Amino acid sequence: MERRAYSAGAVKFSFWFMEFRRTVQLLADGKTYADIKKMNEEENIYAAATKARAQMIYATVTARIKMLDPSFYSVFLSSDLATQKMFALVAALAHDTLFFDFVYEVVREKMILGTDELTDADIRIFFKNKQAQSEKVAALQDYTLHRLGTCYKTQLTEAGMLEDKRAGSTRKILKPILDMELEHWLQDHDYSIMVNALTGVR
Repeated sequence: MERRAYSAGAVKFSFWFMEFRRTVQLLADGKTYADIKKMNEEENIYAAATKARAQMIYATVTARIKMLDPSFYSVFLSSDLATQKMFALVAALAHDTLFFDFVYEVVREKMILGTDELTDADIRIFFKNKQAQSEKVAALQDYTLHRLGTCYKTQLTEAGMLEDKRAGSTRKILKPILDMELEHWLQDHDYSIMVNALTGVR
């Protein structure tokens, strides 16, 4: 799996699952990225509140999709909702290395240890460790790190990996059971590390 430079861009992003699914369907139907970009500009296909938001959604969703081999389209479209959300999460993790490291180093480790709770303290410790390892993360303000942590929790909740509990600082981790087709696809396309990250395997 390609490791990209750490980024705090996720503070502006959402999981955008419906938009992800719509885009994959259009690509599978033979549309090009240029076609979809034009449709987004002319028809607001993501029902975004502003033109700038529509452009951000298109740019982010298509960047995530491009992280995966196009052979995933057919597997994705024939899968159930839970598996489709796992595909969308894999694409988001592949696109955002800091988010991936959070899932791999914190969420996965908790699943391995048999702990099913994620706390705000876990998130703070993760970022403190990353600040010691990376000048880029060290330069981020506390406010930005807090927003990143909130974003990560929201995306994992929408993907079905965290309990949907808005209040309080503790969320229950919901260990997914990966569909065999998804697992095989990931293993066949150099993403075995994603299987480990999502299922809590060493």
